[in-house]
Amino acid sequence: MKQPSFLDVLKTIAFGALGVRRRADHERETMRIKPLHIIIAGIIAAALFILTLITIVRIVVAS
Repeated sequence: MKQPSFLDVLKTIAFGALGVRRRADHERETMRIKPLHIIIAGIIAAALFILTLITIVRIVVAS
C-alpha cells in the first residue's frame, strides 16, 4: 500500500469534517495517514480559518 500524499490527507480531513465519508473509507484511510500529517493539516486549516475571519472583519469595518 502506498502512503497517501498530503493532498489526500487534506481531502480526507475535509470530507470527514463535512461528514460525507463512509465508515469503511474512513477506516481504510486512517490506517495509512501519519499523525504528523493530520497535525500539520489541522494547523493549516486553523490558520486559514483565522485569516478568513480577519479578512471578513476588515471588510465589514472598512465599509
